Amino acid sequence: MSEVAEGRRSRSGGGAARRAARTAVRIECARYIERNIPNLEILNEEALEIIENNAETVLQEIGVNFVDNPAALKLWKDAGADVDGERVRIPRGLARELCKTAPSTFVQHARNPERNVTIGGRNLVLAPVYGPPFVRDAQGGRRYATLEDFQKFVKLGFMSKWLHHSGGTVCEPTDIPVNKRHLDMLLAHMTLSDKPYMGSVTEPSRAEDSVEMSKILFGQDFVEQNTVMTSLININSPLTFDSVMMGALEVYARHNQAAIISPFIVGGAMAPVTVAGTLTQVLAEVLAGVAYSQLIRPGAPVIFGAFVTSIDMNSGAPTFGTPEASLITYGAGQLARRLGLPYRSAGAFTGSKLPDAQAAYESANSLNMGLLSGVNFMLHACGWLEGGLVSSFEKFVMDADQLGVLHGLARGVDLSENGQAMDAIREVGPGGHYLGCAHTQANFRDAFWRTELLDYKPFETWEEEGARDTVALASARVAKMLADYQKPAIDPAVEEALKDYVARKKASMPDSFM
Repeated sequence: MSEVAEGRRSRSGGGAARRAARTAVRIECARYIERNIPNLEILNEEALEIIENNAETVLQEIGVNFVDNPAALKLWKDAGADVDGERVRIPRGLARELCKTAPSTFVQHARNPERNVTIGGRNLVLAPVYGPPFVRDAQGGRRYATLEDFQKFVKLGFMSKWLHHSGGTVCEPTDIPVNKRHLDMLLAHMTLSDKPYMGSVTEPSRAEDSVEMSKILFGQDFVEQNTVMTSLININSPLTFDSVMMGALEVYARHNQAAIISPFIVGGAMAPVTVAGTLTQVLAEVLAGVAYSQLIRPGAPVIFGAFVTSIDMNSGAPTFGTPEASLITYGAGQLARRLGLPYRSAGAFTGSKLPDAQAAYESANSLNMGLLSGVNFMLHACGWLEGGLVSSFEKFVMDADQLGVLHGLARGVDLSENGQAMDAIREVGPGGHYLGCAHTQANFRDAFWRTELLDYKPFETWEEEGARDTVALASARVAKMLADYQKPAIDPAVEEALKDYVARKKASMPDSFM
């Protein structure tokens, strides 16, 4: 073979290799965000002290209710609280003192150690939508969620580069009995993804199942010594701690698994209409909840949660992306940092029924607010629609794409020698252009965030390709991601043991849809 022919073959082979590399399925996962930008702090020292003092007054004079939980009442009484029936009045400073044993940061381990996340400090961990009973997609419209829908969302979460966490109840699989669906959801998170996941909280025994299945996945000793789950413990605002959520919290705290202690605030309905009043109630509720977790087990990992929205005073519907909710979220971040606790809030919130302009505006406001407020764990970072009633497939990938923007903003400004780009400015000089200079050639691949969804083609190309709007592009991306999905490797014996546990638990009880 001649040198010319050999050269042609080499060039052809190289081109084929490059084309194959461009079209090959790549499953990438960005590391959790480590902020290099400052938090936006809106409250001065005087304001913070006023809110903290008022929260202590609420706990001491008004108190909180621990409902149907005699064991909790005894723990509080033994700790020095005034217990009157189910009302617990906590002396000034006691809850804050108890909170001191909670860690300021902790690692949540994933079954793939490369996916471990550190929650707290300057970090931001992004997790998907949680809890909707309905789903929506371009093909089937709005409908009750099924287990198949749930499994698709877990696959999309695994395939989404900018999402660090598999989440929990990404949607409620309503075709599975209530008392058994947590088993199927956990199995999906554990086998279809290798990212961190959340445990069940809908009944204490389901939290126990979450712990037991995690022991099968990670090993019993590992679970006892490490945090492998995060759970969402909602407070029944105002100032009420029910036995179901507290029962789940007790299970997780005893096993050193993490819990988000999160007031569920709709301003004007579940909290005062003012920012300062709501912050006071949020802080009082979090102080009581975190303190209780430390009564169960000092050192148990917990997260200061704040789910905050306002209300439309005409319709009574919750509203999202509003300035009042943003102010509360910024302020709660400051209060969390003063307590030395990781902070959960924000998300891609919207009240819109469709992934439309309203959804984009409200979600963008909420996502950027979360970044700037110092959130460490962001639930609902993608997929949320219709005030949390719907998990949307199209919005899931739209939001997940935008999470890349948060990564880019959080990096801040690069002032290294390469970042200063003086060599490029010298090379190009007056009147030139930077497209061909050495600095651009060395940096163009990762100099700018690049969308995997939005359309920037010329009009003619866009029109020839069907003049697709963002929802149509998102629908196509959902289909491609699911087609490209590759299940992460798992020990077959472990997977079989998990499936056996699920089968045995299901067989041990009759179906219940209540």
